[in-house]
Amino acid sequence: MVYTQSEILQREVYLFERIDSPGREPMRHLRAICFLRPTKVRPPRRERRPRPRPRPARGSASPQENVEHLVQELRRPKYSVYFIYFSNVISKSDVKSLAEADEQEVVAEVQEFYGDYIAVNPHVFSLNLLGCCQGRSWDPAQLSRTTQGLTALLLSLKKCPMIRYQLSSEPAKRLAECVKQVITKEYELFDFRRTEVPPLLLILDRSDDAITPLLNQWTYQAMVHELLGINNNRIDLSRVPGISKDLREVVLSAENDEFYANNMYLNFAEIGSNIKNLMEDFQRRKPKEQQKLESIADMKAFVENYPQFKKMSGTVSKHVTVVGELSRLVGERNLLEVSEVEQELACQNDHSSALQSVRRLLQNPKVTELDAARLVMLYALHYERHSSNGLPGLLAELRNRGVSEKYRKLVSAVVEYGGKRVRGSDLFSPKDAVAITKQFFKGLKGVENVYTQHQPLLQETLDQLIKGKLKDSQYPYLGPNTLRDRPQDIIVFLIGGATYEEALTVYNLNRTNPGVRVMLGGTTIHNTRR
Repeated sequence: MVYTQSEILQREVYLFERIDSPGREPMRHLRAICFLRPTKVRPPRRERRPRPRPRPARGSASPQENVEHLVQELRRPKYSVYFIYFSNVISKSDVKSLAEADEQEVVAEVQEFYGDYIAVNPHVFSLNLLGCCQGRSWDPAQLSRTTQGLTALLLSLKKCPMIRYQLSSEPAKRLAECVKQVITKEYELFDFRRTEVPPLLLILDRSDDAITPLLNQWTYQAMVHELLGINNNRIDLSRVPGISKDLREVVLSAENDEFYANNMYLNFAEIGSNIKNLMEDFQRRKPKEQQKLESIADMKAFVENYPQFKKMSGTVSKHVTVVGELSRLVGERNLLEVSEVEQELACQNDHSSALQSVRRLLQNPKVTELDAARLVMLYALHYERHSSNGLPGLLAELRNRGVSEKYRKLVSAVVEYGGKRVRGSDLFSPKDAVAITKQFFKGLKGVENVYTQHQPLLQETLDQLIKGKLKDSQYPYLGPNTLRDRPQDIIVFLIGGATYEEALTVYNLNRTNPGVRVMLGGTTIHNTRR
């Protein structure tokens, strides 16, 4: 996510191993740098009912045992010297067990280097956790992991924040208390230079806005995640018809890909013309087929330009493939029409028109099972209490279409998760005269684009927060102290996952509010499938 293997190679690090991979050969001529989460086996708690064990994320050692792996390693060291970095706070007793195991005195240093989270964009982070709650309460293992991730983030950014949380959410209050406990316990670590206005951590719950993760997206990064899926910057293109072997999996990272960095927040129409410009630029720079390499100087120039050419060629073929596949899916799944109706369901309040639009699309054979179910979910969330609610009829149409039970069940599940009974805020109707007037003028002006009318609830929440108008009655402070000034340094965390649409909202807020810095995190980054 933050560093490529070739960059690490340039630092003369030649071997990459996982601490839990069996049968590693001893190489006493090498020095080892260990970077690990400070996890260890906890004795099993006796519980009345079995809980499903969370699966370890790909790439992490099996959960709760890194300290033990390291103890075993130090008893029989395979390398000459060890530099140990933990990505979070490690307990004194764990350090003691490592010291006891280090009989051969191979450990040169042990440090805490706070990085116990995934950096996604410059202002977005994730913990790569799926399914953090069971019903309305935290899964204990996930609560502990989320607390660790959030406190590591605060330590790495050197922030000791005031905390506000969403009152309507029990998990938000619980997480706020757990983070506060760690800050109190590790007060020496959190003793940073005071700023005039203290930073603010705002903890929200995804269930307050279940609409945003269900919408099709039209900006590059969000659209790639929605239609192809981004996993730790990797995109799986193996299902693309006629894909070449070297493009079966590609990496999209703003750190190492200038085109992606410049285009990730632009909408699909702009991406198309930018790809065309990229292609033309590439054609111009292409070494001429019959280029005469007569002098040594010619050869030298060719060799010097070749790596840039090769890199550019990789960038071009990657983005042309990705955009081509997005374009194919949009056509095949009729997504322009689907998305227009989604936006109508999310932003307008005309029930009979919405119901007709959904019915029309359910009759269309090009609309996939997922998109059909998604439209009915959006309808159910918006109009669950409408006097002429047409949900039973829509569910019957899904059944007649042959939509699998798995998807049909999700309609009631999503209402149970994020319906009116649960929400602490008003997701659909504007509250006051000002908001209603605003909505009226917005309707007159015509939104920038019919496919991007929707604004996540987060936009309004952060807007209120930055202006100092976010109600304490709905988002109380933890503890007696409150901020007297408007916040300048804000970290928002969404329990149950954030989205790239919200990442775009935060990016725009940072751009248009000089002096305010907002960072967004979530237990995961959602698309509709997730």
